[in-house]
Amino acid sequence: MNRIPARRVLALPLAVLLSSAVLAAAEAGSDDLPATRSDLSARDAARVADVTAPIADFSKAEAYEAMQGGGGTSIDPVTADAFSHVSANLAVEKQQDFHLGNALFRKLWVSAPSSTQASDGLGPLYNARSCFSCHIRDGRGHPPEGGRDAISMFLRLARPAATPAELAALQNHEALNFPDPVYGRQLQDLAVPGLAAEGRMVMRYDEVPVTLADGEVVSLRRPHYSVADLAYGPLDAATTLSPRVAPIMLGLGLIEAIHPADILAAADPDDRDGDGISGKATMVRDRSGGSLALGRFGWKAQNATVRDQTAAAFADDIGLSTSAENRPHGDCTEQQTACLSLETGEQERLGSAEAPDPVLDLVTFYSQNLAVPARRKASFPEVLKGKQVFYQTGCTACHTPKFVTRRDASDKAFAFQLIWPYSDFLLHDMGDGLADGQPVGLADGREWRTPPLWGIGLTKTVNGHSFLLHDGRARNLTEAILWHGGEAETARKTFSGLPKDDRQALITFLESL
Repeated sequence: MNRIPARRVLALPLAVLLSSAVLAAAEAGSDDLPATRSDLSARDAARVADVTAPIADFSKAEAYEAMQGGGGTSIDPVTADAFSHVSANLAVEKQQDFHLGNALFRKLWVSAPSSTQASDGLGPLYNARSCFSCHIRDGRGHPPEGGRDAISMFLRLARPAATPAELAALQNHEALNFPDPVYGRQLQDLAVPGLAAEGRMVMRYDEVPVTLADGEVVSLRRPHYSVADLAYGPLDAATTLSPRVAPIMLGLGLIEAIHPADILAAADPDDRDGDGISGKATMVRDRSGGSLALGRFGWKAQNATVRDQTAAAFADDIGLSTSAENRPHGDCTEQQTACLSLETGEQERLGSAEAPDPVLDLVTFYSQNLAVPARRKASFPEVLKGKQVFYQTGCTACHTPKFVTRRDASDKAFAFQLIWPYSDFLLHDMGDGLADGQPVGLADGREWRTPPLWGIGLTKTVNGHSFLLHDGRARNLTEAILWHGGEAETARKTFSGLPKDDRQALITFLESL
């Protein structure tokens, strides 16, 4: 009876302890968390400070605002492929790698053994057969409703630390949390022939009416999640379920090129300035070298690099091993003996993994170089009015409008670019309404990384829906805003109290991103 509360008690002080340690390291200017940018001259630093300063003039668009992905911004016509264009400033000699990566991103993997040995290794338990199956047209996933499939949304399974050894693993950044002992890191609803899938996600909604200050009533969907048809016995009593939809793939290389000092500058985990916003940075292990780095990818900032994010998806979603995630049986656990007895797709002549480094590297390169589409109507009066409301409502406290990427970026295409992601890439407490109860490293069960907003206005054009937030519960932008709580509670209340014209202007602004 005491086992579950004990685990929760172990996890809570660790998050507080490690958060303080991260902030202290940043203030001390450690190598892992630099407090200032070392890539800029004094002149460049002044230019960056000037161009990224908050604005007060909303009478016109800012210089280069429409080019929200910097020099790599796509100005191609807006179609269903708007998220799939190559960065405009990518060198011609590198575009072949982009197209090869695209082919691998779309590749359908098959179970081993297979006559197509370069394509086998799927599963044995899995959620999707390709990256493209989840990130449809490189865009946003959706919940399985209205006849839609469940491929682009899954349930993360995790429990907090239960022993001193597990607590030490968290403290040393050797683990983010701990998988269910039978079902692993996520519920796999598909399996290769001859093996039972783990189970299926069950989802239902309650409609919750919210009355705005002017009397308009908006209905929010409160989701409830459970699992059914479990093939390998019950879940552990301490295992939590966290639904996740596949996120948009835009501008990942640019996000990677933001200097950590610029992200850390907004971190205030103890809310020392008293503004109610307590952005928190997190440190994670780089899977290639094991060094500590700033987490900036994933719903809870659990990955430091695009390569690590890609390797994790290969392992957990498709069941493919890579040099960064050497798990040829994917998410199979020690208790799933039937799964572990099946053949893998590792071919010695092709490399040491089912998706060897050429595959992992090309898919990573493709993911890094997907272009951010240009803004639409950035200078239109209604959009400018909405931008002003966005600022005045307090949205920019977390959705930081712009950054200038580092001069010494590993790829010149990403270097010294003025970009407009509208995110601080920090963890924030979003309140009880959005809480999933699942700690991931420093992120507790109420915290989420601020997602970038660029491209959000084209979701319906590309993906045919407008479902938003980590589990797609919001059917539109208004519902997404009204789900904000915790640190965003004041901004939500301010939005709720706005006149209808101002609320619509803010939505129009978001739709232009």
